[in-house]
Amino acid sequence: MPLLKFISIKLCFSLILGILLGFYFSLNLTTSIIILLVCLIALGITFKVQKREHFPFFGITALITTTVLGFVLTQLSLGNTLLNHYSKYELEQSHTWHLKITEVLKPTSFSDRYFADLISLEGKRVYGTIALQISQDSTPENLSVDDELVIYSKVEDIKPPLNPHQFDYRDYLQKKGIYHQIRIGAAQYLHIENPSRTVFGLAYEFREQLISRLRQYDFGDDELSIIQALLLGKRSDISEETYNNYRNAGAVHILAVSGLHVGILLLILQFLLKPLERLPKGRTLKLLAIIALLWSFAFVAGLSPSIIRAVTMFSFLAYALHLNRPTNTFNILALSMFFILLVKPLLLFQVGFQMSYAAVFAIVWIYPKLQRFWHPKSWPVRKVWQLLSVSLAAQLGVLPISLFYFHQFPALFFISNLVVVPFLGIVLGGGLLVLLLAMVNLLPDFLVAGYNFLIGLMNGIIEWVAQQEAFVFRNISFDGMQLLLGYLLIISLVFTLQRPKFKNLAFLLVGIIAFQGWTLFTKWNTAQSVQLILGHQTANTILMHQNGSTLTIMASQNEKANRMITNYKVGEHIKTIQQKPLQNSYRWKKASIVVLGSTGILPPKKQVDYLLLTQSSKINLERVLDSIQPKTILADGSNYQSYVARWKATCSKRKLSFHYTGEKGAYYFDVDQN
Repeated sequence: MPLLKFISIKLCFSLILGILLGFYFSLNLTTSIIILLVCLIALGITFKVQKREHFPFFGITALITTTVLGFVLTQLSLGNTLLNHYSKYELEQSHTWHLKITEVLKPTSFSDRYFADLISLEGKRVYGTIALQISQDSTPENLSVDDELVIYSKVEDIKPPLNPHQFDYRDYLQKKGIYHQIRIGAAQYLHIENPSRTVFGLAYEFREQLISRLRQYDFGDDELSIIQALLLGKRSDISEETYNNYRNAGAVHILAVSGLHVGILLLILQFLLKPLERLPKGRTLKLLAIIALLWSFAFVAGLSPSIIRAVTMFSFLAYALHLNRPTNTFNILALSMFFILLVKPLLLFQVGFQMSYAAVFAIVWIYPKLQRFWHPKSWPVRKVWQLLSVSLAAQLGVLPISLFYFHQFPALFFISNLVVVPFLGIVLGGGLLVLLLAMVNLLPDFLVAGYNFLIGLMNGIIEWVAQQEAFVFRNISFDGMQLLLGYLLIISLVFTLQRPKFKNLAFLLVGIIAFQGWTLFTKWNTAQSVQLILGHQTANTILMHQNGSTLTIMASQNEKANRMITNYKVGEHIKTIQQKPLQNSYRWKKASIVVLGSTGILPPKKQVDYLLLTQSSKINLERVLDSIQPKTILADGSNYQSYVARWKATCSKRKLSFHYTGEKGAYYFDVDQN
């Protein structure tokens, strides 16, 4: 049966379309709700008048209604169209905010970070979520989910990326419905005693108590951090070296409690609870027990968004297994996605959500085909082939997404997954026993030593795979169009291998031609690109000159610019990178550029187009402006803030164009602007 004949899949596609429209296009909320009501009325009318089996209007109306519903739900989730959203108030000055912590994030070297829901502003009930940063040197206590704070502060806009192809943190937060942040110290907030409790706060507190119990036992630091990640969904204690090993080995997905973990747990529960099927209505009892235990695991793991998403998905999948009809698997998966997006439509934009469903759909679709392609008679060979098939299917499902977001491909993923997946089943099974015994303080030393050895062995294997640098392909340029065409290629390839008909082969050839055509177009576009950019980096001056696929770097400290250079290289499809020392002056097209450093010595020029101030140059800007009469004044991240403020005021008084990269981001030199 073709997938698009499933009603749940049609509705899911319609809901996704509505969510995309709701995020990228704005419409008055009242108007949106009126349109939704009209669609619901039309849906009711077409349902009543539908008498024939192939009467099309009810189905079409249902799809349109679902799309409009997705639009409205997205507008509500974004929140900024609501009348009581905090952004409707004056935000230029400090206010008294009452907020509740909803999520504890991984801290940075300088601050603890949280997401918090707003309760009131100056005593008035408001709606919205905000990012909160509290400097670490002034934080008297660790805050938890459900903690309530009263803060007197001014909200800040979240800055866009300051350099080309840099990670857009503002866009990331906007896709969570977060538009502002508050940065404070300990003296700027009051911790409210006895706040109202939610199930999420209780789950977080229970998880932290369980982690404190585990710390009482003789686990190694690296081993304990992996245990916390695998079983309890807390990754903040994993060292950077260990995390990089898992990433380079293609096994980083196991460090977040997600679909893989819950799927393995579901298989374990299916096996352990099989005797229940012998009881009257035992299959139904078994299903209820599995769902209850899955959600109990979600509670123990802190009820984080990724865990809730995974458990919801596999609760539906457990129902599909209960029905024991393979054609229902896609139907149930689509229903689970539909249900999750109805509750949290903005999850559609989260990488974890996309990769989880891509991997599960690929496994359900591709894995059986691989098993039919080759079914070894030898039991050991068959089990290895099954593990490889699962790994290959999952990797095919997430490959375009992984290349698009992370620009990296570990070629030895099949080795790490061949080892990790069996390990993970043992680790999860044994880990649940460890957690249970730790809860009641009955965890024996021999079990601690054995479990610690098992985790250490898995870490060692992952480290060995990660050290095979020749098999880790990094900095792969892969854009949004290649993402779409990549999935077109994978789908057409599977269809062609399954049924090598002319239509499927033609579909595959069209996909290959389209992918190659887009690749050639991007290469041609890169070859035509010639630009000069002033980047932003603290205590450094960076000029980047792109001439086709060659990038020339001129920086005061080249070694500090590696990340910025890599981001630009990947985003612009750069092949060759050259480095040259920073000079005092340049000629760009018809314009002249003067770089004024700490010495304050001007080159012998009477008039220049661009004056670049660097390294907190000790100059009298008024005299310099009179001397060389620049048209545009630039200041980069190598300058003190006080100097920049003084220069900005001088330029404002003289009505001269002033660009500070720390505020406005990288500067693209364009002689036509002058």
